[in-house]
Amino acid sequence: MTQTPLWQVHVLTLFPEMFPGPLGFSLPGKALESGIWKLHAHQLRDFAFDKHHKVDDTPYGGGSGMVMLAEVIDAALNAPPKTARKIYLSPRGRRLDQALLKELSATPEIALLCGRYEGLDQRVIEAQGLEEISLGDFVLAGGEIPALALIEGAVRLLPGVLGNEAALGEESFAAGLLEYPQYTRPALWRGRAVPEVLLQGDHAKVKEWRLKQAEALTKEKRQDLWEVYRKPKNS
Repeated sequence: MTQTPLWQVHVLTLFPEMFPGPLGFSLPGKALESGIWKLHAHQLRDFAFDKHHKVDDTPYGGGSGMVMLAEVIDAALNAPPKTARKIYLSPRGRRLDQALLKELSATPEIALLCGRYEGLDQRVIEAQGLEEISLGDFVLAGGEIPALALIEGAVRLLPGVLGNEAALGEESFAAGLLEYPQYTRPALWRGRAVPEVLLQGDHAKVKEWRLKQAEALTKEKRQDLWEVYRKPKNS
């Protein structure tokens, strides 16, 4: 008789074949096989609206790379149950630590969005109320490796996963700005408009706007980075 999972995770990714990956081995793998937790891997391209399964477009305001489309990602985020805690793995999010892992392991169902390219249209982050979580102050090609780390860290805290659960209580646990908000087509999405400065083609004003946005986000989300940034460079 299969037991009811204590914890379920939905991973929204362009590379579902990466899961369970290393999570299929050792303690997480045994717990997955025994039904303590359950994994659902969703292919983001399945939620695209065109025959080419397009999931990205060029950024408003110019710049290199591509931005993930709001409509596609929004549809993907609506696939897991509404009760799932929705998380965007992002370098500008709250730092993942043991306290947060403990909190997540106590949340019955979560959905992890693995970003790619230059990021995600800011409007879907706002519309979905996405919680942003970061693995650390560095950049990877996508959110899959952070998702694997988060899942493993949470799974091992579930009851019945570790042979000696009492050992959990004995475990221990570059200065810059966060990225500015990104936007791509369409210019108006669900009543949310792209900031006008990004549509005018004035690169100097775009640069100034992006710097101000980056400073505001850093000050709001990461006081530690902000304090380093605002110090005189010769101090």
